[in-house]
Amino acid sequence: MIRMLHFADIHIGMENYGRPDPESGLSTRVIDFLRRLDEMIAYAADHNVDVAVFAGDAFKNRQPNPTLQREFAHRIRDLATLCPVVMLVGNHDLPTNAVRASSIEIYDTLGVPNVLVAQSYELHWIDTKSGPLQVAAAPYPIRSQLFSADEIQGMTIAQIDGKLQDKLQLLLRDLSQRAAQSDVPRVLTGHFTLTGAITGSERNVMVGRDVALLLSEVADPVWDYVAMGHVHKHQNLTQGRSGVPPVVYSGSMERIDFGEEADRKGFCWVELERGNTTWRFVEVGARPFVTLDIDVRGQFDPTANVLDMIAEHHLENAIVRVRIQADELSAQQLNDGVIRERLHQAGVDYIAAIKKDVEHPARSRLGGNLDQLTEPLDLLEHYLQAKAMPRDQIDALLERADALFQPNHTG
Repeated sequence: MIRMLHFADIHIGMENYGRPDPESGLSTRVIDFLRRLDEMIAYAADHNVDVAVFAGDAFKNRQPNPTLQREFAHRIRDLATLCPVVMLVGNHDLPTNAVRASSIEIYDTLGVPNVLVAQSYELHWIDTKSGPLQVAAAPYPIRSQLFSADEIQGMTIAQIDGKLQDKLQLLLRDLSQRAAQSDVPRVLTGHFTLTGAITGSERNVMVGRDVALLLSEVADPVWDYVAMGHVHKHQNLTQGRSGVPPVVYSGSMERIDFGEEADRKGFCWVELERGNTTWRFVEVGARPFVTLDIDVRGQFDPTANVLDMIAEHHLENAIVRVRIQADELSAQQLNDGVIRERLHQAGVDYIAAIKKDVEHPARSRLGGNLDQLTEPLDLLEHYLQAKAMPRDQIDALLERADALFQPNHTG
């Protein structure tokens, strides 16, 4: 049995909802991401890891600053002292043009011991202290690397995407056929979207175009485990199915925004054995994101209502946003300063927003969403209904109004 660590989508450099840390000079949010790595490496050391597979996206952008590169390198060095590390190139790791180096290529250039940078579609033989395994690498597909300019000249974007999908299918089938020639455990690692995957906030930080591949192309019994990156939500796309390997997105290890508020964050621990692989998701202490929603319309002391709601929630070290539904009177009575002070007293790490959705009286009386009513007759009917006018009178008035609105009306 080979003990394998599978993780992805670290995105070091995300600084939203953070502030400068006076001791390190880094954003507190960057520190969050680095701490998740430290948690994972400590777990791997405690559980005698044999091999680590990183499924892509080390940094937020393609040109990380030297400080971020240094901090990431420290963690890779620590991990590589424990076991071989396979680092797949993701879309955020790619250079801005084909002749430039990726953000993780330096490990290959320097020949860092125990680190393999997988930047092409290749099958790698990895020797571990518990035995050998094969790792097939399928990095983020880039059309400039897979096709010459002549091959795609004159094609539409949709045609190029289709050609890219076809090419990727051929490459994966070739890797599968080559891997099947040996009986050692086999792992496929890829960085792209698969059909059926639940996507989320990664779309907000997407670099490059995205092409979805059929799940059936990787759910091949040749593989014992498929270690995916690119999608931030942890999920097993073959859960409950027999005769196919686990096809698992480990997900990102730290939340990037409120779109991931409810998502569990962590990495996967795999006990790899040919035909008998098991795995589990290991959750890390990711920074909590909390949304507080409250309706204070018609309340005598709306600020007190908000403070009571804050007291009902555990907000220690959380990034918090407050969304308040109010009418004009209650909105005027809300004291933002008092609310902020109470949030700080509750141990909130960062206040993302205190947002007020104020209901205006005119719209309140008429009801409904007037923004969706654009025709004069619709607006008139809505107004007459708000006045509780009998239906027969409404119909009569609408008929008369329709005649008045006609372009050939003479008076």
